[in-house]
Amino acid sequence: MSNAPLMPMATAVWLVENTSLTFKQIADFCKLHEVEVQGIADGDVAKGIVGYNPIIARQLTLDEINLSSNDPDRPLTLKENEIGIKSEEKKSKKYIPLSKRQDKPDSALWLIKQHSILKDSQIAKLVGITKNSATAIRNKSYWNFNNLNAKDPVAMGLFTQKELVDALDKADRRIKREKKEKEKLQNLK
Repeated sequence: MSNAPLMPMATAVWLVENTSLTFKQIADFCKLHEVEVQGIADGDVAKGIVGYNPIIARQLTLDEINLSSNDPDRPLTLKENEIGIKSEEKKSKKYIPLSKRQDKPDSALWLIKQHSILKDSQIAKLVGITKNSATAIRNKSYWNFNNLNAKDPVAMGLFTQKELVDALDKADRRIKREKKEKEKLQNLK
Protein backbone atom coordinates (compact mmCIF):
# COMPACT_ATOMS: atom_id res chain seq x y z
CA MET A 1 0.00 0.00 0.00
CA SER A 2 1.56 3.26 -1.11
CA ASN A 3 1.33 6.59 0.62
CA ALA A 4 -1.50 9.02 0.01
CA PRO A 5 -0.79 12.23 -1.88
CA LEU A 6 -0.41 15.52 -0.06
CA MET A 7 -3.81 17.03 0.74
CA PRO A 8 -5.80 14.00 -0.45
CA MET A 9 -9.23 15.66 -0.35
CA ALA A 10 -8.05 18.68 -2.38
CA THR A 11 -6.27 16.34 -4.80
CA ALA A 12 -9.48 14.32 -5.19
CA VAL A 13 -11.41 17.55 -5.91
CA TRP A 14 -8.95 18.43 -8.68
CA LEU A 15 -9.00 14.92 -10.17
CA VAL A 16 -12.83 14.86 -10.19
CA GLU A 17 -12.99 18.28 -11.86
CA ASN A 18 -10.17 17.83 -14.39
CA THR A 19 -9.96 14.16 -15.39
CA SER A 20 -12.15 11.33 -16.62
CA LEU A 21 -10.85 8.88 -14.00
CA THR A 22 -13.35 6.62 -12.24
CA PHE A 23 -14.41 7.32 -8.69
CA LYS A 24 -12.71 4.08 -7.63
CA GLN A 25 -9.37 5.13 -9.21
CA ILE A 26 -9.51 8.53 -7.51
CA ALA A 27 -10.59 7.01 -4.19
CA ASP A 28 -7.80 4.41 -4.27
CA PHE A 29 -5.17 7.02 -5.18
CA CYS A 30 -6.29 9.56 -2.55
CA LYS A 31 -6.94 6.90 0.13
CA LEU A 32 -10.58 8.00 0.38
CA HIS A 33 -13.80 6.01 0.23
CA GLU A 34 -15.49 5.77 -3.16
CA VAL A 35 -18.65 7.31 -1.68
CA GLU A 36 -16.61 10.37 -0.61
CA VAL A 37 -15.37 10.82 -4.17
CA GLN A 38 -18.93 10.47 -5.48
CA GLY A 39 -19.95 13.10 -2.90
CA ILE A 40 -17.22 15.41 -4.23
CA ALA A 41 -18.58 14.98 -7.77
CA ASP A 42 -22.15 15.64 -6.54
CA GLY A 43 -21.03 18.72 -4.61
CA ASP A 44 -22.07 17.31 -1.24
CA VAL A 45 -18.55 16.69 0.10
CA ALA A 46 -15.53 19.03 0.18
CA LYS A 47 -17.54 22.23 -0.30
CA GLY A 48 -15.17 25.17 -0.41
CA ILE A 49 -12.05 23.00 -0.82
CA VAL A 50 -9.91 24.29 -3.68
CA GLY A 51 -8.55 21.57 -5.95
CA TYR A 52 -4.87 20.75 -5.56
CA ASN A 53 -3.13 19.90 -8.83
CA PRO A 54 -1.08 16.70 -8.30
CA ILE A 55 0.82 17.32 -11.55
CA ILE A 56 2.20 20.67 -10.39
CA ALA A 57 2.90 19.10 -7.00
CA ARG A 58 4.89 16.38 -8.84
CA GLN A 59 2.81 13.60 -7.34
CA LEU A 60 1.40 12.47 -10.69
CA THR A 61 2.35 12.84 -14.33
CA LEU A 62 -0.03 13.68 -17.17
CA ASP A 63 0.97 10.39 -18.82
CA GLU A 64 -0.03 8.49 -15.66
CA ILE A 65 -3.44 10.18 -15.65
CA ASN A 66 -3.95 9.49 -19.37
CA LEU A 67 -3.00 5.81 -19.05
CA SER A 68 -5.43 5.33 -16.15
CA SER A 69 -8.15 7.34 -17.89
CA ASN A 70 -7.99 4.93 -20.86
CA ASP A 71 -8.06 1.84 -18.62
CA PRO A 72 -10.63 2.01 -15.74
CA ASP A 73 -9.00 -1.01 -14.05
CA ARG A 74 -5.52 0.56 -13.94
CA PRO A 75 -4.73 2.20 -10.58
CA LEU A 76 -2.89 5.53 -10.37
CA THR A 77 0.54 5.33 -8.83
CA LEU A 78 1.98 8.11 -6.72
CA LYS A 79 5.18 9.47 -8.21
CA GLU A 80 8.11 8.99 -5.84
CA ASN A 81 9.63 12.26 -4.73
CA GLU A 82 13.35 12.38 -5.44
CA ILE A 83 13.97 15.14 -2.93
CA GLY A 84 15.93 13.80 0.01
CA ILE A 85 14.90 14.95 3.44
CA LYS A 86 17.73 15.46 5.87
CA SER A 87 17.25 13.54 9.05
CA GLU A 88 19.54 15.88 10.95
CA GLU A 89 17.51 18.25 13.03
CA LYS A 90 18.67 21.80 12.87
CA LYS A 91 19.61 22.89 16.33
CA SER A 92 17.14 25.48 17.48
CA LYS A 93 16.75 27.28 20.73
CA LYS A 94 14.24 25.55 22.92
CA TYR A 95 11.40 27.72 24.14
CA ILE A 96 11.70 28.47 27.84
CA PRO A 97 8.37 29.31 29.52
CA LEU A 98 8.13 32.59 31.39
CA SER A 99 7.90 30.74 34.69
CA LYS A 100 11.32 29.16 34.11
CA ARG A 101 13.10 32.25 32.72
CA GLN A 102 13.64 33.56 36.23
CA ASP A 103 15.62 30.36 36.90
CA LYS A 104 18.28 31.22 34.31
CA PRO A 105 20.41 33.40 36.62
CA ASP A 106 20.04 30.75 39.35
CA SER A 107 21.32 28.16 36.88
CA ALA A 108 24.23 30.36 35.88
CA LEU A 109 25.19 30.70 39.56
CA TRP A 110 25.03 26.89 39.94
CA LEU A 111 27.31 26.42 36.92
CA ILE A 112 29.79 28.99 38.26
CA LYS A 113 29.90 27.24 41.64
CA GLN A 114 29.96 23.65 40.37
CA HIS A 115 31.98 24.04 37.17
CA SER A 116 34.19 27.10 37.55
CA ILE A 117 36.26 26.06 34.50
CA LEU A 118 33.43 27.10 32.18
CA LYS A 119 33.91 30.48 30.53
CA ASP A 120 31.21 33.10 30.94
CA SER A 121 30.41 32.81 27.23
CA GLN A 122 29.85 29.05 27.62
CA ILE A 123 27.57 29.59 30.61
CA ALA A 124 25.66 32.27 28.72
CA LYS A 125 25.20 29.96 25.74
CA LEU A 126 24.11 26.98 27.84
CA VAL A 127 21.67 28.83 30.06
CA GLY A 128 20.43 31.35 27.51
CA ILE A 129 21.50 34.62 29.13
CA THR A 130 23.91 37.32 28.01
CA LYS A 131 27.64 37.03 28.58
CA ASN A 132 27.51 40.26 30.59
CA SER A 133 24.93 38.72 32.94
CA ALA A 134 27.12 35.63 33.42
CA THR A 135 30.14 37.84 34.15
CA ALA A 136 28.11 39.96 36.60
CA ILE A 137 26.92 36.83 38.44
CA ARG A 138 30.51 35.53 38.63
CA ASN A 139 31.70 38.92 39.97
CA LYS A 140 28.72 39.12 42.36
CA SER A 141 27.72 42.42 40.80
CA TYR A 142 24.50 41.10 39.25
CA TRP A 143 21.60 43.43 40.07
CA ASN A 144 19.68 40.70 41.91
CA PHE A 145 22.64 38.64 43.17
CA ASN A 146 21.48 38.48 46.81
CA ASN A 147 18.24 36.79 45.79
CA LEU A 148 19.84 34.11 43.58
CA ASN A 149 19.68 30.46 44.64
CA ALA A 150 21.94 28.04 42.80
CA LYS A 151 19.78 25.52 40.91
CA ASP A 152 20.84 22.62 38.70
CA PRO A 153 19.88 23.65 35.12
CA VAL A 154 19.84 20.05 33.85
CA ALA A 155 17.32 19.07 36.52
CA MET A 156 15.20 22.09 35.57
CA GLY A 157 15.34 21.17 31.87
CA LEU A 158 17.16 24.27 30.57
CA PHE A 159 19.56 22.00 28.67
CA THR A 160 20.62 18.35 28.56
CA GLN A 161 23.33 16.54 30.48
CA LYS A 162 25.06 15.84 27.15
CA GLU A 163 25.27 19.58 26.40
CA LEU A 164 26.83 20.15 29.82
CA VAL A 165 29.36 17.33 29.34
CA ASP A 166 30.26 18.70 25.88
CA ALA A 167 30.81 22.18 27.34
CA LEU A 168 32.98 20.77 30.15
CA ASP A 169 35.04 18.75 27.64
CA LYS A 170 35.57 21.89 25.59
CA ALA A 171 36.64 23.80 28.72
CA ASP A 172 39.08 20.99 29.66
CA ARG A 173 40.65 21.11 26.20
CA ARG A 174 40.97 24.91 26.43
CA ILE A 175 42.66 24.69 29.84
CA LYS A 176 45.13 22.02 28.62
CA ARG A 177 45.90 24.11 25.54
CA GLU A 178 46.47 27.24 27.64
CA LYS A 179 48.70 25.26 30.02
CA LYS A 180 50.85 24.00 27.12
CA GLU A 181 51.15 27.53 25.71
CA LYS A 182 52.19 28.83 29.12
CA GLU A 183 54.84 26.08 29.44
CA LYS A 184 56.18 26.93 25.96
CA LEU A 185 56.50 30.59 26.93
CA GLN A 186 58.35 29.70 30.15
CA ASN A 187 60.72 27.38 28.26
CA LEU A 188 61.54 30.19 25.82
CA LYS A 189 62.63 32.51 28.65
